[in-house]
Amino acid sequence: MQSYVIHFIRHGDIADTLKGKYIGTTDVPLSEEGRLNLEEYDSRYIYPGTQVVFTSPLKRCVQTAKLLYPHQNPLVLDQLSECCFGEWENKSADELRDDPDFERWLAGQTDVKPPRGESGADFTKRVCLIFEQIVEGLMKTNNTEAVIITHGGVIMTLLSVYGIPRAKPFEWVMDNGFGYSVRVNPMLWQRDRVCEVYQKIPIQNNEN
Repeated sequence: MQSYVIHFIRHGDIADTLKGKYIGTTDVPLSEEGRLNLEEYDSRYIYPGTQVVFTSPLKRCVQTAKLLYPHQNPLVLDQLSECCFGEWENKSADELRDDPDFERWLAGQTDVKPPRGESGADFTKRVCLIFEQIVEGLMKTNNTEAVIITHGGVIMTLLSVYGIPRAKPFEWVMDNGFGYSVRVNPMLWQRDRVCEVYQKIPIQNNEN
């Protein structure tokens, strides 16, 4: 039976001044360092080939897609955006530590959401729905390999829900420009809605 392969890649670095802050739907571009790092990774490692590239609409993801897959015309999907942190956007944990809702949110209470933002439950529902649509679309079109360029929170959430081996979201953490490959077996997918996480990407280029 035909299996399908999906490669998740986290977008490249953004400005150092934004690191450590909650940057969700704020549409910041790649930093110059982020661009250079991606170019270096592309020369040092091997990013997987693909028949189709899906990307979040945010600049840092679209720019990553164009750098790593310049000959592809990426399909932009709004549902692949990072979580909307509402009034917590652009703030650090230190700035939010006196907010009781923030503490409850950090503790994993999925019904809690940032003011004017998105709850963990709503975020998970959104990204799971689009991922299932992507998988079903691959099966219908006979495209057997795809790349999804998106955000760390999206990837960690999806792998914690669908990935085998089972692991919590934080156990799927990855650096910018890196990610994971999953293999979807149609029979297993239809029965259990799971997929095998089988490698980290990009992989080592033995010629270097």
